[in-house]
Amino acid sequence: MKLIVLLNLLIFCHVASTVKHSLKMFSTATSGVPNFPELVGAAMVDEVLTGYCDINNKAAEPKQDWVRKLLKDEPQILVLFSQECFDTQQFFRANLDSLKQRLNQTGDVHIFQRIIGCEWDDETVEVVGFSQYGYDGEDFLVLDLQTLTWTAPKQQAFITKLRWDNDKARLENIKHYLIHICPDFLKKHLHYGRSSLQRTERPSVSLLQKTPSSPVSCHATGFYPDRAMMFWRKDGEEIHEDVDLGKILPNHDGSFQMSVELNLSSVTPEDWRRYDCVFHLSGVVDDIVTRLDKAVIRTNWVPPAGFPAGPVIGVVVGLLLLLLLAVCIAGLFIWRRNNNGFRPANSKYYTVKYFTLYTIIYILIYIFTLMGEQLISCSP
Repeated sequence: MKLIVLLNLLIFCHVASTVKHSLKMFSTATSGVPNFPELVGAAMVDEVLTGYCDINNKAAEPKQDWVRKLLKDEPQILVLFSQECFDTQQFFRANLDSLKQRLNQTGDVHIFQRIIGCEWDDETVEVVGFSQYGYDGEDFLVLDLQTLTWTAPKQQAFITKLRWDNDKARLENIKHYLIHICPDFLKKHLHYGRSSLQRTERPSVSLLQKTPSSPVSCHATGFYPDRAMMFWRKDGEEIHEDVDLGKILPNHDGSFQMSVELNLSSVTPEDWRRYDCVFHLSGVVDDIVTRLDKAVIRTNWVPPAGFPAGPVIGVVVGLLLLLLLAVCIAGLFIWRRNNNGFRPANSKYYTVKYFTLYTIIYILIYIFTLMGEQLISCSP
């Protein structure tokens, strides 16, 4: 079932792309998967979903407005895509059944996948074609266009490799498609979809932090295309120590997001001003620079609950007043004895009085100390 989730991501989401333009076609045959089509196909240009089909539908379905215009002007592309989706059903089913028998697999979920396509560099005009198969989530066969033979990463694929290597006519047809037909279709897609595929959108950049002791994350979202760089600088120089760079991830609207974290555990508050975050989008001259500033960091962190602030402050103020009163009383007794000629007639009586007074003062100081320790332990 993990492969089903992966397939859905490939079909309905964008993933990180290379600098080169690409046309990819995905086909997946399944066995033993309830409520899921036995054959599913998808076409993607520069990682943008352009078409979809499954065996339950009778026609391939374009997924972009500009693709619909392209198919209206170039109907042969729709014919090719439909052929790739529907005419390969028998081929996929036969290979899936053959693999299950050869590996003595029955009654379980099994998945046979193919990705075929090409990449084209509009500067060097270099074309790279590829065709590869997977079985149950692992590489099965990969085409080597130089030798026009199949490579078998797994031992169980070796028999299939030998049989496919002997089918020279099929190999020549695949090579012709990858080197000539695929790049031509890719260029047509790029021409019709240039306003969407070749646009540039700058992101919004924010500083985020989970807790006051967590790393600070510089987060950019809403940019397009996904050819972007992001890094932290110190005194204008790019740094890599205590930095964790995240992957470029897709947003639901077709744009992308990414983040880079900076660990500040060894940085003093006075040195924060020396750091900034830089976002660079390919094809855009001006970078987005965000200076590290505690005042602009966004967080959902809430201090842990402790004693209510109002009652605690009231108790502390009351204790301070009692302590001050006790000190004043003690000072008054000492002043009367030393300056007013006060001489106790009963020294034993006054010794008890002084002992009681000093005991009260000691108790108040002790209580005040305990309350101070409690306040410190409850502080965030």
